Amino acid sequence: MISGESTGRSVIARWVVAASLALAPWQAVAQEGQDELGRNAYFGELHIHSSWSIDAYVFGTRIGPDAAIRYARGEAVTHPGGFQVQLQQPLDFTIVMDHSEYTGAFPFADDPESPLRLESPVVAATLRFGVWASPMNFYKLLAASLVKDFPITTLQGPSGAGHAWKRMIEMANDSYEPGKFTTFPGWEWTATPDYKNLHRIVLFKDANHASETEFSSIDSTDPPDLWKWMAEQRAAGNDVMAISHNGNLSNGALYPRTVTHAGQPIDQRWAATRMRMEPVSEIAQVKGQSETTPALSPDDEFADFNVFVWLLLGAAGTPTDYGSYMRLALRDGIAMQGALGFNPYKFGFVSGSDSHSAASAYRNDDYFGEHGTFDDTPEKRLSPVKHLNMDNRQVDTAGLTGIWALENTRESLWRAIQRKETFATSGLRMQVRFFGGWDYDSASAEAADWVDAGYAKGVPMGGDLPASGGDAPTFIAWAQKDPTGPNLDRVQIVKGWARNGQSFEKIYDVTWAGDRTPDPATGKVSAIASTVDLEKATYTNTVGAAELKGIWTDPDFDPALDAFYYVRAIAIPVPRWTTIAAIAQGVPRPDVVPATVQDRAWSSPIWYTPPADARKQAPAGATVADLEKQGATALDDAALKALLVGKTITVRDRITGLRLEITFDADGRQRVKNLGGDAAAGVVFEARYEIRGGRLVTHVANSQFETTVYAQGGQYLAARNTEYGYANYAIEIVEP
Repeated sequence: MISGESTGRSVIARWVVAASLALAPWQAVAQEGQDELGRNAYFGELHIHSSWSIDAYVFGTRIGPDAAIRYARGEAVTHPGGFQVQLQQPLDFTIVMDHSEYTGAFPFADDPESPLRLESPVVAATLRFGVWASPMNFYKLLAASLVKDFPITTLQGPSGAGHAWKRMIEMANDSYEPGKFTTFPGWEWTATPDYKNLHRIVLFKDANHASETEFSSIDSTDPPDLWKWMAEQRAAGNDVMAISHNGNLSNGALYPRTVTHAGQPIDQRWAATRMRMEPVSEIAQVKGQSETTPALSPDDEFADFNVFVWLLLGAAGTPTDYGSYMRLALRDGIAMQGALGFNPYKFGFVSGSDSHSAASAYRNDDYFGEHGTFDDTPEKRLSPVKHLNMDNRQVDTAGLTGIWALENTRESLWRAIQRKETFATSGLRMQVRFFGGWDYDSASAEAADWVDAGYAKGVPMGGDLPASGGDAPTFIAWAQKDPTGPNLDRVQIVKGWARNGQSFEKIYDVTWAGDRTPDPATGKVSAIASTVDLEKATYTNTVGAAELKGIWTDPDFDPALDAFYYVRAIAIPVPRWTTIAAIAQGVPRPDVVPATVQDRAWSSPIWYTPPADARKQAPAGATVADLEKQGATALDDAALKALLVGKTITVRDRITGLRLEITFDADGRQRVKNLGGDAAAGVVFEARYEIRGGRLVTHVANSQFETTVYAQGGQYLAARNTEYGYANYAIEIVEP
């Protein structure tokens, strides 16, 4: 179904009629660097591991990066389980990579002709699995040598990881066919302090201009040190970038909200450096997605997709959502932009596999596992037995990265990644396009050359909306199904905005399949009918649409507030791979995962930053600096305890008007009741608190939030550390 079928159906989206197709003066600026009209969608892999990664070798993988390249090219390769696997359609590009720590150590130890075996025979003999009763325990020892900072330097030297890097560069060059198949050389920087995933994929544009050695977590586990090294490489003529790893495994560390990994306040320099070095982030892979969760986005009915809860190396504990997911990071970024003047999280979206089998399974209907011989049979994949505390049944299909570029070459793809004209999918070859501007009309979207109009009159995904006269921006959103996959359910626009240090989000259904109508109260479109037959593990494409396109104007736009927008295209339900495997094996479906899934694609965001004159029109909030200038004093521990402990207080959010009733028990527990008029009114939850260092420290979902209370003229105002210097809360009532 094409866009015309959605006309007039949405109470949230409104069609825009603009007066002219003429280019506005700002468009000359918007078009800089955008000379690649006629861009195509290229699909590829930016995160895969072979036997040259020590963990993959332990998982039973014995095929190297050369096999991963052949698989990406569409050739059949032998899976670690001994069977043949082959893509239905070759990829357009791939990365030649493995973990940078001890790269190639195990296969080199087994190879009599390798430099490691020839130059360090004792070390090589120790690495050979035949001398170890439990290879997994040996792997844990090697992993601990990295996490605990006592690395085995021989394995990182020229006969080990150094030799592997030179071979990967050669492989990338040998397999590059400009216009047909593109390869980038790189590695995964595997920094894992306190079992928190700070990993980055580091890649070079040109294999002929790459570093002499890898920069690994043995060199440093602090991202700024990696960025400094990258800057030195760029200065030497080696074009390099990094991709932030799927953040859901970082336990809150990948997208810090107030202080860096090293404990320093996030500042302009840190933010600018991160964005120069890391233009895109990974939103999905086999270990779940990092868009959001139901806890972070309770009003998003599609937030429970592929939520994967795990800590690296099977570490104990429950990871936090805060600081681990990209939508909240985008929100924090625009909140920082408005409050502090910089944004460290202005990134585009990509996906990868993180397969450790040198071959990735991108489809639920052709899933063969992702971790070597640990999940190479249906019985193993459906088994509740865990490895490193990871449940094979919860592993998802691999993600794919889509890039809009003129041609399939390193130069063209690289430029597209840098300008963030990328999109991510959960594995299917769904396509999305997204344009934003001030001059689109319905004719722009319906015309045969609507893509040309999209570029000419606005910006594509990854871009920044130029300044305007205050009218609401208009967006063109388009999605197309995988030619061999399920139809589309709907296309949504996810919006985030910020005011006085606080950030918010809302999801708008823009266009959808069928004759559904939005709910008058919520504006949400009802769920599409499911055609899944759970007894047969099949579905039909008798519902949904092959293509959806809509033009939408933000009905809630405030020109004084920072905002971002991105497209999320959602497919109709299909059987999850676990359901397909269970039916094929004649065993019950596992109840730890959903029986069906709705695959999806995400566009990179488009940002709006208010010009200075528009920003001044926003209602001024009280800042901590303002309070201090006015003589307000921060309560110390004794004053906070006297005010709060054993008391019930009523707090009003001065931005949203939300009112909370909070009871502080003497045993360090607080009960919070929502008194507001929204859907959460009356909801009560409990949290742990403590008072220390002049702050009320509240522990929620394995994260802590610090609040400072100020006394001013008999009133109490409070500032949370995650709201960037604003005192947004007033304590209205204190009851004994």
